Amino acid sequence: MTQPDFDAVVVGAGFAGLYLLHQLRSRGFSVRVYEAGSDIGGTWFWNRYPGARCDVESLEYSYQFSDALQQEWDWSEKYATQGEILSYVNHVAERFDLRRDIQLNTHVEQAIFNEDDDYWQVSTKDGDTVTARFCIMATGCLSSTNVPDIKGLEIFKGATFHTGNWPHVEPDFEGKTVGIIGTGSSAIQSIPLVAEAARHLHVFQRTPSYAIPAYNGPYDPAYVKDRKENYATYRERAKNSRSGFLLSINEENATDCNAEEQQRVYDERWRRGGLTFLGAFNDLLTDKQANDTAADYVRAKISDVVDDPEKARLLSPDTVIGCKRVCVDTNYYQTYNRDNVTLHDVKTDPIEEITERGIRYGNREIELDEIIFATGFDAMTGALLKMDIRGRGGISLREKWREGPKNYLGLAIAGFPNMFIVTGPGSPSVLANMMPAIEHHVEWIADCIDHLRTMKQRCIEAQPDAEENWVRQTNEIADRTLFPTCNSWYLGANIPGKPRVFMPYLGFQRYLEECEQVVADGYAGFTLA
Repeated sequence: MTQPDFDAVVVGAGFAGLYLLHQLRSRGFSVRVYEAGSDIGGTWFWNRYPGARCDVESLEYSYQFSDALQQEWDWSEKYATQGEILSYVNHVAERFDLRRDIQLNTHVEQAIFNEDDDYWQVSTKDGDTVTARFCIMATGCLSSTNVPDIKGLEIFKGATFHTGNWPHVEPDFEGKTVGIIGTGSSAIQSIPLVAEAARHLHVFQRTPSYAIPAYNGPYDPAYVKDRKENYATYRERAKNSRSGFLLSINEENATDCNAEEQQRVYDERWRRGGLTFLGAFNDLLTDKQANDTAADYVRAKISDVVDDPEKARLLSPDTVIGCKRVCVDTNYYQTYNRDNVTLHDVKTDPIEEITERGIRYGNREIELDEIIFATGFDAMTGALLKMDIRGRGGISLREKWREGPKNYLGLAIAGFPNMFIVTGPGSPSVLANMMPAIEHHVEWIADCIDHLRTMKQRCIEAQPDAEENWVRQTNEIADRTLFPTCNSWYLGANIPGKPRVFMPYLGFQRYLEECEQVVADGYAGFTLA
């Protein structure tokens, strides 16, 4: 029987890949991590556009597996910049000596399961091949950039950029006429800063987003001291929440309150800022009437800030608030009061083509020096489906997921033994705090592999009926909410031809309980051999 080169191959060296390496190596397993980038950091390596920040508070968007690490690292701001998060990633890698098992600048092209000996054969773009008992995909939920197929893109004479693959040498927009396509999270963060530098900024918006003020700033030392002294308590509270972070949810329903009480609560949440706004009432994401009160409140705030009533109207979404990811902003709406910013409605007049000199839409050409694509990602499945992954009988993952992603617990796929996904579709992932979601998955996977070793078993595979039941449960939970009511990337609706399936599992605490029960029942829903 052929012995594989490694116990595990991990694809991706972001937060998930680094923690996998630390966990598995500390348990005595041999690990090789492959990373496509020239350095570690995952999404925080690639997304370095102007204004890039996390929308979860820094003290929560951090590892909790090491109390010494929690105590020694000091975050400077409530919402850390991309650069500060990347510094944290590098600190973690150095502190736990992780780099020696990471191979950078390496694109994994293919992973094939060998049924005779129960291992994975992993091949890279450079032609190298290694074998491993386990193949773990830590490729990230938002790592496969989406560049829209617009006629003429290749003939544009100026520079083009994508916020999800930003150059390491910062572009100079000073004195230039810049166009930005998209008004999602990355655009909302970058538009105010690009507008400050550019001679003129043209914003091409198809669908407006809801944005809540960040009120970012330096941390109060007393606040940090309290968090660090009571980290265990705060982390436990977050774990037992719906979202995995300290987003306090008002247990009252908006529909049970009069207009004055609703106004008071929304005012309080608005002053606090950030994603906590969606916790203003318990029924905001389950009752359309309740949701309308929150949406109307934000639309009124937009009208208060934006001087031009027509611009305010265009910037005001008409969708359910929260069915697309709510953005956290700094001076986003205020930017549209600048004389050097023009808003173009490409929902009414779609972009016709990109020309040598700019963008043509509405029977006119907007001349541009440079174009920024803030057009998001092929979320949750894109990075996985770019690789040629083949399980039992040579079936490809692309074929398996032709009608949408199917897996068990968001962790394992029937027909693909000994392969795990970190924060994949079917898990809370992007609708939770990604850091505890990552840590939970990594620890679950490491415990599982450890269990197999203890039991002298070398193969684990999700059962098809368990997979079908999990997909059904995930969608049944989502269908009890307002999430599926709009065309979001949670459903894959931003990618032409992608199956419309709601991908995240709603409820972090409930998800943890489900995973714990599976283990308690002897890995119910899995076949161990």
